[in-house]
Amino acid sequence: METLVLVVHILIAIFMIVLIMLQQGKGAEAGASFGSGASGTVFGGAGSAGFLTKLTAGLALLFFVTSLSLAVYAKSQSKNMFGIPLEDGPAETQGLPELPTDSKVPPAPVSSDLPVAPAGQ
Repeated sequence: METLVLVVHILIAIFMIVLIMLQQGKGAEAGASFGSGASGTVFGGAGSAGFLTKLTAGLALLFFVTSLSLAVYAKSQSKNMFGIPLEDGPAETQGLPELPTDSKVPPAPVSSDLPVAPAGQ
């Protein structure tokens, strides 16, 4: 299912790029009125703004839906650094293993236990 959504997502992105590149900018109409460009287009004298704009908006909506669905799927498949699946709950205890209480590792030195070099050396 994830692969299908990912393929659709990539195809929508490519198609949106093509559609956006086909559309004329706002400044293109001003130049055509002074005779610097051909005012006739493939989509007629009114231009393609209505159709292409609506199609781009629809594809943008589908792009956001596929983005959100891929994010939800990635969240459900995510694991922490220990390889344990993440669960809902407090972040402090979320999937972390219990530490042994009778550890033979000495505690870390406190900053007052460390030697301090005199200033200026």
